Amino acid sequence: MNRKFAVVVRTLSFVLALLAAFAVRSASAQGVSENRPDSAMAAAATGTAQPVQVGHKPGGEANLIIPDLSQVSFLGGIHGRSLLMGGLVICALGLLFGLVFYGQLKRMAVHESMREVSELIYETCKTYLITQGKFILILELFIGFVILLYFGFLLKFAPMKVAIILLFSLVGIAGSYGVAWFGIRINTFANSRTAFASLRGKPFPCYSIPLKAGMSIGMLLISVELVIMLFILLFIPGDYAGPCFIGFAIGESLGAAALRIAGGIFTKIADIGADLMKIVFNVKEDDPRNPGVIADCTGDNAGDSVGPSADGFETYGVTGVALISFIVLAVREPSVQVQLLVWIFVMRIMMVVASGLSYLINEAVARARYGNADEMNYESPLTSLVWLTSLLSVALTYLVSYLLLPDLGDGSLWWKLSTVITCGTLAGAIIPELVKVFTSVDSRHVKEIVTSSREGGASLNILSGLVAGNFSAYWIGMAIMSLMAIGFLVSTTGFATLMIAPAVFAFGFVAFGFLGMGPVTIAVDSYGPVTDNAQSIFELSQIEQVPGIKQQLKSEYDIDPQFERAKDLLEANDGAGNTFKATAKPVLIGTAVVGATTMIFSIILGLTHGLQPEFIANLSILHPPFLLGLIAGGAMIYWFTGASTQAVTTGAYRAVEFIKANINLASSAKASVADSKEVVRICTKYAQEGMFNIFLTVFFATLAFAFVEPYFFIGYLISIALFGLFQAIFMANAGGAWDNAKKIVEVELKQKGTPLHAATVVGDTVGDPFKDTSSVALNPIIKFTTLFGLLAVELAVSLTADKGPTLTRILAAVFFTISVTYVYRSFYSMRVKSDES
Repeated sequence: MNRKFAVVVRTLSFVLALLAAFAVRSASAQGVSENRPDSAMAAAATGTAQPVQVGHKPGGEANLIIPDLSQVSFLGGIHGRSLLMGGLVICALGLLFGLVFYGQLKRMAVHESMREVSELIYETCKTYLITQGKFILILELFIGFVILLYFGFLLKFAPMKVAIILLFSLVGIAGSYGVAWFGIRINTFANSRTAFASLRGKPFPCYSIPLKAGMSIGMLLISVELVIMLFILLFIPGDYAGPCFIGFAIGESLGAAALRIAGGIFTKIADIGADLMKIVFNVKEDDPRNPGVIADCTGDNAGDSVGPSADGFETYGVTGVALISFIVLAVREPSVQVQLLVWIFVMRIMMVVASGLSYLINEAVARARYGNADEMNYESPLTSLVWLTSLLSVALTYLVSYLLLPDLGDGSLWWKLSTVITCGTLAGAIIPELVKVFTSVDSRHVKEIVTSSREGGASLNILSGLVAGNFSAYWIGMAIMSLMAIGFLVSTTGFATLMIAPAVFAFGFVAFGFLGMGPVTIAVDSYGPVTDNAQSIFELSQIEQVPGIKQQLKSEYDIDPQFERAKDLLEANDGAGNTFKATAKPVLIGTAVVGATTMIFSIILGLTHGLQPEFIANLSILHPPFLLGLIAGGAMIYWFTGASTQAVTTGAYRAVEFIKANINLASSAKASVADSKEVVRICTKYAQEGMFNIFLTVFFATLAFAFVEPYFFIGYLISIALFGLFQAIFMANAGGAWDNAKKIVEVELKQKGTPLHAATVVGDTVGDPFKDTSSVALNPIIKFTTLFGLLAVELAVSLTADKGPTLTRILAAVFFTISVTYVYRSFYSMRVKSDES
């Protein structure tokens, strides 16, 4: 692994030294002055006409100036700054909400045998996270150096200003990393408490404990995000705030991308390694003798808790930064900019309140309905929570908009803006319903997979899953298109009086609405890893074999344990967890794609000098570089899904190889800690190596394509967003369908150990990297590429303006050669080598 780090350091050092030399020379030749604004960007922000510039003046998005929020009053006399200061109080209450639930879960009763297992899982998760943190900091050194080149040498910002931007990039990383750490800590409390609560034989605690953990993560995550963004908005000077938002977004995107990619590879190596033992040795799920089970539990947190927590944090932040950039660049009047900025933050604060209230109401209803029930449909209260939050958010959207913006424009824009956001808020409820059509244990598609597997075995199982994934991409794609179309149509009814490109604004607000119930979206996503781990902890604890356990449970906890009943409850709940893990993925990827549209617009605005017609013509397939960029983007998406799956394949091969050689079925004892740690080491090794190749390919491809030609790069960004959307939806839902087909065979049909079960296990192992590695990592990859591309394309255009196109094309060739080298390595250095090769 040290050799890999050395390769990364040497490669990046060479390239960044090259960029530094040219950036310094370029800055000297241009003679740019400190804080020089781009005239086209300034024109867009102020609504004044500016002539087309002969040379390119960089830094439009970097020179965003946040207007004084005190210049506009709301609600009969409260100025914008004071209103948002009150919002910090709401955020503090959101943090308290999450921390109170954390404390409650920590204090819940749990047997020592189960606590020991969950703490072992947490310790292995800590080791994994520390390793990841070191790697992220290495990457930050180089991303930070690019930021230094761009802001310090190219734009000639003052050293203090550059330092603050770098600081906020670190804050972004710390945010993604911190919420990920919080997520695994609370989930490893909740998993053992859920397993222990199941001993009473009642289903309600098996549902309420994982959801409480999820709401704790969701409320804390969104509240932390809002506190940081409000701090920048309220306490950083206006001419510093814009670049700080960009630095913050790049930092959180970098952290999320690394944690999502590596976590996705880790978890599926472990999952496949553990699952295949059920076929090879015909052992039960989570057999304590299987050395791969602890790694699988660690992976559930690394991939399904760490990754989504960091991803959700980054998604929420980047979407907000994209909208802030658009408002400052494209809205003409400073007073309107203030109204819209204050409005979007008040809306976000309101949605935290809506999520908290919806959870409390829904939980009270669920407790009254199922508290003492012997049977419950676990998906039912989760579904009602999503819809209740969505509808309450919609109602509050219209109410708050009416109160804050009654006189905006012609007086009707308050409800038009609310309608656009509502399109996204409803998408946050409609998309999960569509996902359930293809992934739920009650889905006809999932049952079709089971039926196909009866006679067709693993072959027809896999084909039926591919059908489910493809159909889901059609219906969800059409739903997203329809909701975006409604937003576009509403934007044609008066938005143009306030801004340029109102359709782009509408698309950005649809993405904003996607995250309107962010805490609940994160909560139902986090429900899955807890339920999955709870099932494993029950088996690994071997609580049934503890001497005198029944008497101990009765005397100390007043529990008459129902061991077999508890297993059934946990398995059934895991199916609901699988379904709702699947529902969050298209919401996050949809947000990434729709939000990327708004971020790409800021690049377009600078390149076209404020949307001058003669430059807009280049954004067409009649401009060959643009068309070629569209093709290149699609190619990169398919490389990425292949490379991430290759890392899982090779790692799983090595894990299976080790487990088969070391599993001891003749003994009734647990697998040794040493063997379990070795499987964790194998998973970590291949997760790191896979991430090295993937990150370096993406990093250098972004530089290469930005340096080829700016409109080529725009085509590339649009293409990876669109190809990535459909590839991610297809893979996520195919994987979810395969997973729950296996769950039907295990829970409903009780056919573990049969050929039917073996066929569904094979399908599930195919679906593992589909749903939890490749698909989910496309979200941060798209956003990181777009954000880093903001800097890369400005560097390229500035060098072209100063030195001519020959230099930038030579650099593009160098960067592309390095990128292709790592594409090559992502297969040939990762493949499972035969004896002959």
